[in-house]
Amino acid sequence: MPNVKVYNMDGTVAEEIMLKDEVFGVEVSESAIHQVVVAHNAAARQGTQSALLRGEVSGGGIKPWRQKGTGRARQGSTRAPQWRHGGVVFAPKPREYSKKVNKQIRALAMKSALTMKLASEELIVVKDLELEAGKTKEIVKVLENLKAAKKTLIVTKEKNELVCRAANNIPTVNTGIITAIGVYDIVNCDSLVVTEAAVRKVEEVYSL
Repeated sequence: MPNVKVYNMDGTVAEEIMLKDEVFGVEVSESAIHQVVVAHNAAARQGTQSALLRGEVSGGGIKPWRQKGTGRARQGSTRAPQWRHGGVVFAPKPREYSKKVNKQIRALAMKSALTMKLASEELIVVKDLELEAGKTKEIVKVLENLKAAKKTLIVTKEKNELVCRAANNIPTVNTGIITAIGVYDIVNCDSLVVTEAAVRKVEEVYSL
C-alpha cells in the first residue's frame, strides 16, 4: 500500500497514512480516462446550432426564368444554396452530443486519475481545512504553505462554505466535494489538495 504524508495547514507534517491499492495503486488506464474526459466535454456542448435547408427558406417558389433559351444556367429556385439568401447545404441542426460511458469504465478512470496524481506527487493530503473568516488571503496562505501549484483543486468531504468563499476570487483555484468531482476535474488541475476525510471517503466508495 502506498504511503502519503498528511500536512497541517501551516505546511508541517502531521502524520503519514497508508492508502488503499484498490484506489491509489491501480494500473493506470489512459483509455478509460480518455473516454470519460471526451464524454465530459461532449456533454458540455449545447448542440443548439441550427441553419435552414433550401426547403426551409421562405420564398423561391417561382422559377426565376424559363428553362431554355436565355443563355443562362437552368435554375429552379432562388433559394438554392448557390443563391444569395439561399439555404445551406447539409445545414447543422440541433442534436445531442452526450456519450454513454458505463460505470465500470468511470470507476476505473477515477482510480487511474487518482493513481496518476499520487505517482506524479501532485496529490496533497491535508489534515483539515478550517478557516477563521473565509478570506481569500487565508486560503492563499494555506496553499503557499502546502506548496500547491497555481492551478489547484481543493476537495473536501462535505461542502465547506468558508473554503468555497475564500477560493472564489482566485481564478485558478477550484473547490468541490469528493462525491461531486469528476475525472476531468482531477486531470485538469496541477495540484489536488484533499482533506484526509475526503481521502477516506473516496476509498470507501471506490474500493468496493
